[in-house]
Amino acid sequence: MKTKWKIIITLAALLVAVIGVYASTVYSKRGVVTVQTGKVVRADLASVVTASGEIKPKNYINIGANAQGDITDLLVKEGDHVRKGQLLAKIEDTQPAANLKSSEAAVASAEADSAASEAGLKAADENLNTMQAAIDHDKADLERMKSDLDRAELLFKEQLLAKQDFELKKFTYQAQQAAVKESEARLTQARAQREQTSAQLNSSQRRIAQARAGQTMVSDVLHKFSSFAPLDGMVTNLPVRVGESVVPGLQNQTGTLIMTIADMSLITAEVKVDETDIVNIKMGQPGDITIDAIPNRTFKGHVTEIGNTAILRSTGVAANQSAISSQEAKDFKVVLAMDDPPEEIRPGLSCTAKITTATRQNVLTIPIQALTVRQKGDLEAKPAGTGGGIQAATKLDPAAEKAKKEELTGVFVVAGEKATFQKVETGITGATDIEVTDGLKEGAEIVTGTYQVIRTIKNETQVKVDNKVPGQQKTS
Repeated sequence: MKTKWKIIITLAALLVAVIGVYASTVYSKRGVVTVQTGKVVRADLASVVTASGEIKPKNYINIGANAQGDITDLLVKEGDHVRKGQLLAKIEDTQPAANLKSSEAAVASAEADSAASEAGLKAADENLNTMQAAIDHDKADLERMKSDLDRAELLFKEQLLAKQDFELKKFTYQAQQAAVKESEARLTQARAQREQTSAQLNSSQRRIAQARAGQTMVSDVLHKFSSFAPLDGMVTNLPVRVGESVVPGLQNQTGTLIMTIADMSLITAEVKVDETDIVNIKMGQPGDITIDAIPNRTFKGHVTEIGNTAILRSTGVAANQSAISSQEAKDFKVVLAMDDPPEEIRPGLSCTAKITTATRQNVLTIPIQALTVRQKGDLEAKPAGTGGGIQAATKLDPAAEKAKKEELTGVFVVAGEKATFQKVETGITGATDIEVTDGLKEGAEIVTGTYQVIRTIKNETQVKVDNKVPGQQKTS
């Protein structure tokens, strides 16, 4: 019986001892936080902005209808390469073609009238020259006859010439005077006719100019019934077919799109960058471009254009042209020229661009999730007895209160069994790590998880490091 009680008492003592040891362990671990940690290491870092968009040619032109009618000919098909000035499509043009022929006939008629007037003017000039020569000859004869008459008059007065001979010379002189006057009258009439012919020629030339202007207008109208390639490129969109009716664009109405010609010599990736990242984008920055339709390949490119107008993400409309609240998320257009686009690329393919905005070599880095923010007042040690009483009721002055609310960015450094908040200065941000420019040394151990711990841990908290992967099984 005594042996039985001895066993019971011994077991009870052992139980009490175990409970005491357990209670002591639990009490000693009160307030200890389990954390995950990492090291401050040196590494190469690259800051990358990722944006999605689509493939577009640098230069492309939508060819719309410039006239109304039915398409009678489509001389290309989608995917064809065309040259500048090449005829692409024709619209039914019976009426404007007839108008052009009529204008051409009017021009020909006016030119014929002008040629006739010009020939008449030339003949009139020749006739005037002939008549003027005849008048000059007659005047010379008149002068000669005047001399003969004067001599005859002297001879007649001296009775050395018969009266009959004197009167003959007088009548001959008077006849020559009449002939000269008649020739001068005919010359005056011929000059008037020449002026009339010249006026007719001027009128014919004006009719030619008017007819040619009408021909140019009709020809321009007829030209609009045909579509020509404005540049060397490829037909990337052909939404119409032969026989379809097309209409030109009006002031408030878009016309029919016949086709799109794209210059495929320079292919770009047009992406939309978030407004928080656009300030880091600079001209010439390199980028890696991936295309959904061409998997497992990455293409190089560089930034060639940065948009200055914010675009609403929901509608794609410029923010300054929309009445939607300015609080909506916005993007900016960024264009990257592809350095070596593949032959199978097509406009409109979805793509993703990763633009390298900055690089650093061999710099101190920490995981991004290790960064946290604390108010300065929360990091200061509180003296004992601040839970109430006169000291707790004392109010700080506004400047001190504002200073206590200052937010500091930093990490929790593990030293011994405590985690201490350390303010840090940061640089560029990589995919998973961030550069530290001040506040930490290489090799320092910092708290990296969990997220809940980093968000709630206090300064100078006792911690226990547990870097085991969740769900990791122990091996025997």
